[in-house]
Amino acid sequence: MEKESKSFVLFPSHMHGLSLERKLKENGIKYAISPTPRELSSCCGISIMISSTDIEAVREILSENPGIKTDGIHTINRQAKKRFFDF
Repeated sequence: MEKESKSFVLFPSHMHGLSLERKLKENGIKYAISPTPRELSSCCGISIMISSTDIEAVREILSENPGIKTDGIHTINRQAKKRFFDF
C-alpha cells in the first residue's frame, strides 16, 4: 500500500506565514497556502504546505530568518483512510 505524506509549516500568526511565503518564493521552493489541518492545530488557521523533500531547505531559511516564528513543521502520513502523525 502506497503512503502519501504532506508537510505543513504552522504559524502563531498569519504575518509570519506571509513572511515565510516571501522567502520560499525568493528561493524557488514550491508551496501552497493551506488551511491548517484540524488534526495539527486550531492556531491562526493558515499553514504552508510543502513537499517533505523540502523540509531541510525550509528549516535553513527559518534559521537564517529568526524573525519568522513557527509552531513547527509537521508531516501527515496517510495510508488508505488512516492518518499517522509525526510530531
